[in-house]
Amino acid sequence: MSGAHTIISSALLIPLAVVITYFDGRFRRIPNAFVLATLISGLAINTITNGWTGLLMSLGGCALAFVLMFVLHIFGAMGAGDVKLFAAIGSVIGAPLVLPTFLVVVLTGGLLAIFTMIRAGAVRATLLRVAQIFMGLLPGWEMPRFAVPQERRHTIPYGVAITFGSLISLMLFRA
Repeated sequence: MSGAHTIISSALLIPLAVVITYFDGRFRRIPNAFVLATLISGLAINTITNGWTGLLMSLGGCALAFVLMFVLHIFGAMGAGDVKLFAAIGSVIGAPLVLPTFLVVVLTGGLLAIFTMIRAGAVRATLLRVAQIFMGLLPGWEMPRFAVPQERRHTIPYGVAITFGSLISLMLFRA
């Protein structure tokens, strides 16, 4: 990928990060209009800069990103908006960068989760739930399902982690 492609991708992802931070942080919603615009922009950017190969890389990135986040959604760890957002970002960054970006997003989300847990004063309760989840992975144990907390300070606006983790990944792996 060229430096121009990285600049164009960054020019798209930086305002997206700002908008998603506002909407996901304030309302815990990711507007579909921004996700769709990101998807279309990603397909267009990759097609214009790399032709049919770019389009296929973009579609592959979208599909792979969708599958990775959808698995987390099945287990209740991710909302549908987060799944769609990462799929759209996958169309921007392309298939080769999806896995490294996913790892950076998970690490960014982990840092955000620690910050949220400490700010909410829920360290003990959170660690207990994490232990229950790990026990649920053991043979013969059932995976617990937890209700989504009503109070927003106990939830994580994961769209923030997705957008900022994607920007960090873009700078690390494409700069």
